[in-house]
Amino acid sequence: MSRFGKLVFSVAAFLVIASAGLTARADTITITGVGTGQASTATIVCDFNSQTNTLTFTITNTSNITQPGSTSTITGIGFDLPPAGNASGSGLNGFTGMQAPSLSANFTFTDADVGTVPDGLNSHVLDFAFITGPSGTFSGGSVNDGLAPGESASFTVTGAAFSGFTAEQICNAVFVRFQGISGNIASDVGVPTSVPEPSSILLLGGALLGLGGFGRSKLRPRN
Repeated sequence: MSRFGKLVFSVAAFLVIASAGLTARADTITITGVGTGQASTATIVCDFNSQTNTLTFTITNTSNITQPGSTSTITGIGFDLPPAGNASGSGLNGFTGMQAPSLSANFTFTDADVGTVPDGLNSHVLDFAFITGPSGTFSGGSVNDGLAPGESASFTVTGAAFSGFTAEQICNAVFVRFQGISGNIASDVGVPTSVPEPSSILLLGGALLGLGGFGRSKLRPRN
């Protein structure tokens, strides 16, 4: 096989492997508070199975407690699937969800009217949410039932209304409610930022290095 043929074969093989990895991998989402910044943060490992219309995710509260009495406890996790907002106050319906057993937090699932997102984000109508406390809304919530810094919880949501959405669209539609914050900001909402999975970055980097080495060997003069 010629050197050019080997190059084409190598690139094709890489694309097949990379696409398979991207299909199987979960997305890692970083959540940052719109008002408190790094004082209220979380990470979400999110995966969507389009064959079964099932969303699974694990959220970890990574908030940095910088003031005495502040907890930045997660009391609500809601999703507004695109486009932002909805003509109905309850958004899309027909979802079912559950929280995996947890010793540290107690969330209740609802896809009823859980309200809009507070803190300047009220154009977002939540389609479904995991909430705490008796209020039944995303803006309410109970710190005693929420997820404190350093704690994690896992959740599953299924529904035919997921049909047509990509994993990226669903995972980046999340909003996180933080409460128990001391100082001028009593509560905050976290918004998502996608972060590539390290294994995907390493795979891409390795392929680029390999192609670079091939190019150097091709340009190296023969003895």
